[in-house]
Order: sequence, then structure tokens, then C-alpha cells
Amino acid sequence: MKRNKNYQSNKNTLYLIATPIGNLEDITIRGLNTLKAVDKIYAEDTRVTIKLLSHFDIRKPLISFHEHNQAGKIKDVLKDLEQGLNVGLVSDAGMPLVSDPGYGLVKAVLDNEYNVVSLPGANALLPALTMSGIKTHPFTFYGFLDSKSSKRKPELENLKYRTETLIFYEAIHRIKQTLEDMYQVLGNRNFVICREITKSYEEIIRGTLDEYNDLPDLKGELVVILEGYLEEMEKSELSIVEQVDYFVSTGLKKTEAMKRVSQMTGLPKNQIYNEYLNNKVEREWHYEIRMFIIRRIWRCWSISHSWLIETS
Repeated sequence: MKRNKNYQSNKNTLYLIATPIGNLEDITIRGLNTLKAVDKIYAEDTRVTIKLLSHFDIRKPLISFHEHNQAGKIKDVLKDLEQGLNVGLVSDAGMPLVSDPGYGLVKAVLDNEYNVVSLPGANALLPALTMSGIKTHPFTFYGFLDSKSSKRKPELENLKYRTETLIFYEAIHRIKQTLEDMYQVLGNRNFVICREITKSYEEIIRGTLDEYNDLPDLKGELVVILEGYLEEMEKSELSIVEQVDYFVSTGLKKTEAMKRVSQMTGLPKNQIYNEYLNNKVEREWHYEIRMFIIRRIWRCWSISHSWLIETS
């Protein structure tokens, strides 16, 4: 176990700085002061960040840091920290690392025992959740689903029986297909789309998944808030063993079937495994007993039949 007091150590620091997602007034005073104080700023797209810095008259060395060059840039950041510099990391909009690159950098900085300080600030998921009208607690933020429907549907299958509210980011050109996949996999649920949050043309769309085809063409950044699984959506009269057997009959492996039943019922997987295993042993025992009795009957019949033939 390691303990580190970020503000009481003399270590150099990587600052994760939240930036506005559409309205420049959402930058915090602390965020501005930190951007002014750091020695270098690494940005997901320097063309985007330079507009923010220029608006607030901040002049700092600006270096690109994105998913395609981060392996090499991590070494540069570590070298900066080693040389006594403090460094800032920003994404195009919102909180760094949230559906944006930076996790590998944070891990490397921590592994090398420098400070990592995250500044609270603008993000899309929390405003979307709180104005959605869908239950706000508990919730799971998933980020982006896979861009391909063939991979997206298995992801949704794994989320099907999660009872908490689910939050996704999605691209405008995929949103209708994603809602259709959700409807096919999860059944009909309430959803909310929050578009262009904090901008003057912010829009909230509320509906049910069976209305996916009525969704108009959209522009801008999207957050999808989806109602979690409700117990009354699917009530099963089957026993645990029968439920596992059902999913096995659909082509799932037994371990996958048990995981699915665990998600549906909320029971621990080991409890389902033990119940299924005990039932299987019991069924096999009953089968062996039945087969033993059948064999004994058959043998007795054969002996009796042979005796009748011999005496006739």
C-alpha cells in the first residue's frame, strides 16, 4: 500500500484539466489558473485547444497527445517531469481519459512516483443524466459501444440484466442503428438522448426504444441515457436449473448460461453453479437407478423367457 498527499509533496505533477464541452464559460477558475501555471500542455488536438487558450490569452507550449502517438509521448511527459516541469493534459472537450486517451500516461506517471492531480470540471455524462428524468442512482457509464453491430449486440447482452441506469456516448451516424440493436437485445425501455449539451441549440429527446425508426437525422455530440433492467420486464417461472438448461439449448456454453442466469436473478454465480451441479449429480444418480432397475427387469424377463422356452 502506498499513500501520497498530492498537495504536500514536492513531486512534479501531471494535471488532468477538464475543458468546456461547448460553452466557454464552463471553464473553472482553477482550470484557467492551472493552464497558466503548468510548463507544458499536452492536448488531444492542438487545433482545438489553441482556440481555448487564445480566448483566455494563455500562451504555453502545446504538444499533441492522441491515441496514435501516445506511446512515444508518454516518454516525453516522463522526461518533462524528470526535468522538474509540471505538465497539463487536456482533451478536446470535457474530462481527459473519459472516452479519450490518457490512461496509459497516468499509469506510467504513477509508476514513476510523480503526482497526478485531476481537476473537476465540465463533462457531458452528468448533466445528461441529471436532466434526463431517468433514475440517477445507481448508474453505469459505459462510454462508446463497438461501432459494429455484430460486436455491439454481445456487449448489450452483457448489460441486459443490469438494473442501474446505463449511460453511453454515441456518434450521430450510428445512433439509429444502436437504438435498434438496443431494442432487439434489451427489449422496450425508456431512453433519453441529450444533444449538444451546454450549447445554444442543446436538445433533449425522450422516447422508448421501439420508436428508434422515428428518430430524425441529428447533428452534434450525443449522450444516451437508458433505463436499466426492471424485474417486471421478464419474470421466469423456471427453476435455476431449467433456466440454465434453456440458455444451453440456445447454443450458449454452460458457463455462459450460468453467467446469464446470474445476471437475470442477481444470484451469485457460484450458487448457481453449485445448484446446477448438485441437480446434475442428482439427475445422473436417478438415471443410473432407473437404468439399473431396467437392466434387472430385462435380465429377469430374459431368464424367465428362456425357462419358458425350455419347458415348453
